[in-house]
Amino acid sequence: MSTFITEKHKEECIESIKRLVRIPSVLNEGEGDTPFGRDIQFALEDALALCRELGFSTYIDPKGYYAYAEVGSGEESLAILCHLDVVPAGDLNNWDTPPFEAVLKDGFLYGRGTQDDKGPSMAALYAVKALMDAGVEFDKRIRFIFGTDEETLWRCLARYGELEEVATMGFAPDAEFPLTYAEKGLLQVKLYGPGSSVLDFHSGDAFNVVPGKASYKGEYFSQVVEKLSSLKFEYETHEDEVTVLGVSKHAKDAPLGVNALVRLVKGLHSVVDHSALAFISEVVGEDATGSSILGKIEDEPSGGLTFNVAGLTITSEKSEIRIDIRIPVLADKDTIVKTLSEKAKEFGLEYEEFDYLGPLYVPLDSVLVDTLMAVYQEKTGDTTHLPQSSGGATFARTMKNCVAYGAVFPDSPITFHMENEKMSLRDIFGSMDIYAEAVYRLAGKK
Repeated sequence: MSTFITEKHKEECIESIKRLVRIPSVLNEGEGDTPFGRDIQFALEDALALCRELGFSTYIDPKGYYAYAEVGSGEESLAILCHLDVVPAGDLNNWDTPPFEAVLKDGFLYGRGTQDDKGPSMAALYAVKALMDAGVEFDKRIRFIFGTDEETLWRCLARYGELEEVATMGFAPDAEFPLTYAEKGLLQVKLYGPGSSVLDFHSGDAFNVVPGKASYKGEYFSQVVEKLSSLKFEYETHEDEVTVLGVSKHAKDAPLGVNALVRLVKGLHSVVDHSALAFISEVVGEDATGSSILGKIEDEPSGGLTFNVAGLTITSEKSEIRIDIRIPVLADKDTIVKTLSEKAKEFGLEYEEFDYLGPLYVPLDSVLVDTLMAVYQEKTGDTTHLPQSSGGATFARTMKNCVAYGAVFPDSPITFHMENEKMSLRDIFGSMDIYAEAVYRLAGKK
């Protein structure tokens, strides 16, 4: 099988990744007249300038939420869903290279965004550029959609969905090869209840993380420690503070973790009468599948439901439980919400939906999945790794008939959101080759 990718395309792709990585496109909401900050706005504008240099037509949302670059013609469209925002660099002392300077070292390109998602976005862009340079004509419009709020609340593509057409098909180069055809629905909720005259407590900030530690300091210290000991939970004490030790995991893998917050609540509930503590301790417990409340929920495409008690805050005025639920693609969200709301109400807790992302599900026998898998297998010879489902979330779920497709290969390190984020040249160039062939088969005039 021939390749459309030349050495020139590879070199220009690397330089373009470096160009975008230099822009620290981290959320800075409300800065100036931009929705997500001047650096994100600059990244969006610079990416469009780059696309125009390569021969694409471009459009930017007047409010700065999204932009797209397009080539080809026809009623149908192939979307390539990318994002230009990145997470913060974290502790700079843990970086071996400057996070916002893409540095080539030992066959890897280091820098924030090299793997998530500036590197894969440019690999896909130059794959299409290679087709254009080879004289390929397209019977679909190939549209690169650039989001700017993927790492937070997806407001960019929410606005895109309100104003723009839905693609005929597409993929997001923001995951792993070979392909993700199913992503669970992501429901994040808050349960509000009464305050407490004896507790001032806060633990857990991120919905998508199983709390690995949870601490309590207060008048019930001794009784809580005694209860934790009797339950054989692991903990540490320092003066009059106790910290329960668990195993932190991403919320999508909650059953594989040990929720320190839930364990601490079990200790607190033994000495303090409060509805939030009672709900977590008596109803949820350490069952991270939600079956104690919802019954067993699972399906063949995407597996079982996960239920993560991510945080708890109790003040004198109110209490708030924060929960992350990953819903199997064929399950009914409304039924889950009704059951959870009714059970919470029994404990004097009020349900509020904080955020929801609908599921992604494209059948394995679809033309899209069949074509993308064929290209991957022919290019790599890998028939061991099969299409997968995930509890995570990519932009692919924002449109029907879209999947997540690369750009990280199965044997490569995943460094999304980590210090020393990196992407190998092998992955960059390999994904370029795969994307070019895939787009040719899906949208090239034969």
